[in-house]
Amino acid sequence: MTRSEAPRSRGRRAVWPIVTALLLTGLLFLVLGVRGSDHPLASPVPSPAALRAAATVPPVPHALATGRSAPVTLRIPALGMIVPIGSLGLEADGTVQVPSGTAQPGWFRLGPTPGQLGSAVILGHVDSYRGPGVFFQLRTLAAGDQVDVDLADGDTAQFTVNSVAQYSKQQFPAQRVYGSHGSSALQLVTCGGVFDHQTGSYLSNIVVYTSLTAVTPTA
Repeated sequence: MTRSEAPRSRGRRAVWPIVTALLLTGLLFLVLGVRGSDHPLASPVPSPAALRAAATVPPVPHALATGRSAPVTLRIPALGMIVPIGSLGLEADGTVQVPSGTAQPGWFRLGPTPGQLGSAVILGHVDSYRGPGVFFQLRTLAAGDQVDVDLADGDTAQFTVNSVAQYSKQQFPAQRVYGSHGSSALQLVTCGGVFDHQTGSYLSNIVVYTSLTAVTPTA
């Protein structure tokens, strides 16, 4: 970001052919921000080999997973964060959309919903020329912190942070972030690292890796 910046039913796996096709055509990526604007620039697209690898990891049955239900609210107690979640698709050029403003993160709706089998991804801005963005403190999360996502069907998917990593945008691990690895995961993505004043963008991405640890059903 720059400074502007298993399902309960096997039938639900039908979404994966769509994601696979999108990955193979190079739809990815990421959230950036621009110091002089609230609209991020597009980040580098991962290599074709990385995209193929991410797309070919098959989902497998797993005991803990939710059905497909759009995320409504993101809650991260360690950051005092309770924010609504937007929805992100694709731009006309095939790249992933990014949030239009810095105050609200967005879920990539062509992938799994949080809690479904596979890797759900939520992207948000780190900051802008106006000040901190919604994911400004994302890099301070640590293993064991909790991330909750309230779903449209009333359930809450509860995730636990496994690790926080920083990657050069030129070496972003598409397979690890977007690929299915046989369980329900949620990745939170923003920008970070060194800020390049010449290009007006950060040179790295921050990724918070989490895994689903509980599902609270509708009361």
